[in-house]
Amino acid sequence: MLFRARTGTFLTFALAGLLTGVWVARMPALADKFGTNEGEIGIVVLVWGVGAIVAMQALRAVMARAGSRATLRLALPLTALSYAGVALAPTYTVLLGAVALFGMTFGITDIAMNAQGSVVERAYRRSIMSGMHAGWSVGAMCGGLFGVATAAAGLGFTATVLAAAALSLPAGLALGRTYLPDPVSPAASGTGRARRRMPAAVYLIGILGFIAFMTEGSIADWSGLLLHDELGATQAVAAFGYPMFELAMLLGRLVGDRVRMRLGTRRLLVGAGLGTALGMTVVVLAPAPQVAIAGFFFTGLVVCTVVPTTISLAGTADPERPGAAVAQVGAMGYGGLLLGPVVVGFLSDATSLRVGVGVVVVLALLISAGARFVPLRMNVDVASHSSEAAVAGAETEPLAA
Repeated sequence: MLFRARTGTFLTFALAGLLTGVWVARMPALADKFGTNEGEIGIVVLVWGVGAIVAMQALRAVMARAGSRATLRLALPLTALSYAGVALAPTYTVLLGAVALFGMTFGITDIAMNAQGSVVERAYRRSIMSGMHAGWSVGAMCGGLFGVATAAAGLGFTATVLAAAALSLPAGLALGRTYLPDPVSPAASGTGRARRRMPAAVYLIGILGFIAFMTEGSIADWSGLLLHDELGATQAVAAFGYPMFELAMLLGRLVGDRVRMRLGTRRLLVGAGLGTALGMTVVVLAPAPQVAIAGFFFTGLVVCTVVPTTISLAGTADPERPGAAVAQVGAMGYGGLLLGPVVVGFLSDATSLRVGVGVVVVLALLISAGARFVPLRMNVDVASHSSEAAVAGAETEPLAA
């Protein structure tokens, strides 16, 4: 049963990543369908992100009561249906409404699948969250390839997205049978009194998630322009930077759980922050595109573990409401994903693109600095079942409240 739940949650991450990959890959086709400019496409992306954040915050308490399994069983099929709505939107105005709905359902799916990943991780009693997020990377890459294949076949945005939605709906319904029930919290069972506020630790973890998402979003949106405009790479070479970053993210997440068990959570976060700062320093100071691409690859290898680790910590920082804690951290992370590219763009306009992208170095150092404050009470169970118990056990003291 545990293996089935782990596989089902991994595939849920992969399915969400696939929908995102198709969406990103066919964005030029979306612009062609409605004859929109870059600013109008930017509004579409912003509406999607705001919809996700609003849903995460508004339904946090609802998900805490319903649990991740019930929420995910409903939200994942609704995400596929709302995705079809995006495909079938006849006008730009209707498209914005459809995208807002898609963002909301996707946001709920995102926090629910992360909360379910936390449930499975606690059942395994060892770190597996990086492996779950590797599913996202696999799905995103497959979605991108699906987008490339449909573009080569001459299919437009509507046909491509509708096909992805048609595949996702039955898959989402089938995956609903694999999820584990959420543990009954003291507050839910009536043996304890629910707190009005979450522990401060949840918000601290959310800040680290915000910074990590901000870092990833900045690289995703500005890597190509840095390679093309600052380093003189051709468009083909410039387009190679982000796929290399994503490939490195996938490879790093496949081994991230084992690295975390060996090093411990704080050491992992400190190392990831310092490694990201080093990799992005190479990118910013690169004399040639090839050096910058190598820097992006190295950055992907080390930064990839930060987001899964923050989600894992969130799931146990508030034992009475783990789903709500994951939702809070997820919402803060999405805020960073939206804000990061904007900050880089503002700094780039005021100075240069190298300086703008260089803000990622500062963000990475903040991750390392903040790692020493994260609460690690969740590692008590994890550490006791790992071969590195002596290392991880030293980190299990909870943050003083």
